[in-house]
Amino acid sequence: MASPRQPQKSTYDVIVIGAGIQGSFTAYHLAQRHKDTLLLEQFLVPHSRGSSHGQSRIIRSAYPEQHYSRMMPESFRLWQQLEAETGTTLYRQTGLVVLGPPGEPELEACRKSLGVDEFLDAAALAQRFPGFRLQAGQVAVVDSTAGVLFADRALRAVQEAFRRHGGTLRDGEKVLRIEPGATVTVTTSAGVYKAPRLIITAGPWTGAFVEQLGLRLPLQPLRIDVCYWREKQPGSASLGSVSPCFLTLGLSQAPHGIYGLPSIEYPGLMKVCHHHGSPIDPEKRDQVPSSAPRPDISILSSFISSYLPGLETQPAVMETCLYTNTPDGDFILDRHPKFSNIIIGAGFSGHGFKLAPVVGKLLCELSLGEKPSYNMAHFAITRFPGVLGAAL
Repeated sequence: MASPRQPQKSTYDVIVIGAGIQGSFTAYHLAQRHKDTLLLEQFLVPHSRGSSHGQSRIIRSAYPEQHYSRMMPESFRLWQQLEAETGTTLYRQTGLVVLGPPGEPELEACRKSLGVDEFLDAAALAQRFPGFRLQAGQVAVVDSTAGVLFADRALRAVQEAFRRHGGTLRDGEKVLRIEPGATVTVTTSAGVYKAPRLIITAGPWTGAFVEQLGLRLPLQPLRIDVCYWREKQPGSASLGSVSPCFLTLGLSQAPHGIYGLPSIEYPGLMKVCHHHGSPIDPEKRDQVPSSAPRPDISILSSFISSYLPGLETQPAVMETCLYTNTPDGDFILDRHPKFSNIIIGAGFSGHGFKLAPVVGKLLCELSLGEKPSYNMAHFAITRFPGVLGAAL
């Protein structure tokens, strides 16, 4: 269903392109700061064409990278603040099990980020969570703060809060052209808008937008298979809605990592996915034939057979999502190197949803010329050489 039409005008303090979770939180923070903000979305909302749809995402404190683990306390707090503001439940605490081989550096970094003293071995994990079966010698660490974010509900809540703070969301408007300058001009399929500040958070479409602005960012959209696997005994305590989320680090059986969520979306079905996919043009996502090879399914089936014996080994439901990956898996949160009033948020690499409240705050701060709340070195465009193309 389309968003209610708001009175159309042409000038704003800030324009944000892309109303996924990152752009919506960015616009929300700007509107909270009393900036007259326009949030543009090419599709009618809600939609399932990008990276922010679906019912669930993992939220966790456990992160191998300190620059993310430092952000997570504030991210939890801001999610709770949005829950209180909108009167909507957005989070369910389930815990998280991180699985891996002993000595795995990322697993050890997760343990340190949680302040946990020791790992669980196979017997201890099976006693605590009977649905999981570790292989001999492997270990796990438990993040008790973790859980499930209700993604569709969260996106709707932050967009509604943005509107209540005076923001304007215009959906069904495809951006056709961006003209940089002291005042940026954005031409869409339905109008022309101007603002002294522009923020681009267009997910897998970001690369095409920034090419207009002389940037060649190394962004790779991937088509991800989102798979749901049936419990052999529906409603079993070990694999039902009371089970934790999980993710793997450094397992030879799980290249790129595998993650899972309990059966909250579809009763009796557990969500288990490979953290990888096939390169895709976002404009041609729906043209991929159903018979196209899906090597991730065999990886997942083998993993489930070994580690989650309470699940059937063929998916009962398959959906798709898009990731937009950077080469190093870190986000891009930075000013355009030539046009400092154009801010880019991109490359969330399949792990950005939980951090969206903080990402939105950082993009807001960058656009207003303020010192960011966190060290931005890991998110700089300049970490990728040769991205600035011919001058416009």
